[in-house]
Amino acid sequence: MSEIQVLWRDRKRYFGLPLSFTRYRLSEDRIFCEKGFFNIKEEEILLYRVRDLELHLSLGQRIFGVGSVIVHSSDKTMPTLELKNIKTPREVKELLYRQVEDCKDRRRMRTMEFVGADGGEDAGDPDLDLDGMDE
Repeated sequence: MSEIQVLWRDRKRYFGLPLSFTRYRLSEDRIFCEKGFFNIKEEEILLYRVRDLELHLSLGQRIFGVGSVIVHSSDKTMPTLELKNIKTPREVKELLYRQVEDCKDRRRMRTMEFVGADGGEDAGDPDLDLDGMDE
């Protein structure tokens, strides 16, 4: 069994210091969240299941140089994972984005978003006037 290559790791921070028993890790194909000291619970999300990423930077977080990245996924057991109070949240979000895209490319998974008359929610609606939208 081969060792998992960790691309990024951090802990949940308080006042900018890693004084928590919540640890985050990112590998090539998964993101892990491990919580606890005596009783440890580890959750993981396969990166190809990630649907969206959010960045939250509150005033308090900005003062202490941290932020939160929220990962939305199609995972049944963990549809939302918040990487709370981590260092360099913008860089982490960008790293996550690149890894998610790489995983989806490797699995040849692409979803298409349809808007308007090309097959979206409003496609086929005879009362929808797409030509008059600028008026």
